[in-house]
Amino acid sequence: MKTQNKSKSKSKVPEEGLFPEIIRKDYQGSRKLLGKKAVISGGDSGIGQAVAVHFAREGADIAIIYKESDDDAEETKKLIENEGRQCILIKGDLTKKAFRTKCADKVKKEWNNLDILVNNAGIHTSKSSLEKISDKQIQETFNTNIISMISFTRDFLPLIGEGGRIICTTSVTAYRGSDHLIDYAATKGAILSFIRSLSTNLAEKKILVNGVAPGPIWTPLVKETFDDLSTFGKDTPLKRAGQPSEVAPAYVFLASRDADYITGEVIHINGGDFVGG
Repeated sequence: MKTQNKSKSKSKVPEEGLFPEIIRKDYQGSRKLLGKKAVISGGDSGIGQAVAVHFAREGADIAIIYKESDDDAEETKKLIENEGRQCILIKGDLTKKAFRTKCADKVKKEWNNLDILVNNAGIHTSKSSLEKISDKQIQETFNTNIISMISFTRDFLPLIGEGGRIICTTSVTAYRGSDHLIDYAATKGAILSFIRSLSTNLAEKKILVNGVAPGPIWTPLVKETFDDLSTFGKDTPLKRAGQPSEVAPAYVFLASRDADYITGEVIHINGGDFVGG
């Protein structure tokens, strides 16, 4: 599904549900990531695409790992190249060991090392009850969202040196649960524990590991998953869903020198929902 960055609305945030806003027209890059090399899984659309374009505007070259939509990937590449940065597209299934090895080998060949790894790829399927969740769905959700994330990070770790950043996308559901995304919420809880555990493990190597926990955000995945979007995000204190453009700057912060003394933490971007734990 293609996403666009223009709006008929004059408000700060585009009219809800029309399309995701990838980057604000008035977002000014300040060279925070100049010369950095970043790999982003699931970087072809939604939050991943927004992170890629923001990183590029801040001066980073990007490798996008994606599974399905060549159109979305090519659009993202065009947006990155419009910022004057390099974009590498690598298509395949992250749950497959051979593909993960291919990704690491290609990045090593192109760049030799890596500064930022963003683990963002994920899937979810809404089901009204546990009884309706098949074994196949459970396996697909866990393999995509957390098992491949751990393996993918392991495969790239030799390329990441001191000062490197690993940023994982978790979710508000990791903290409060979800009655219709039970298996998905469980994987996001696992990602939270992965962030905390890996940050401690890599502290001596001076590699920082953090996360972002979005709430309801307008993305192609959301539109393709839910039948009724009329109330999506309306239960937040801000009474609306967020845009990818409102999430991506948190990734920029965590990837930059501004976050040099932060590891094992998660930034919550959820429209005002209070979460803890």
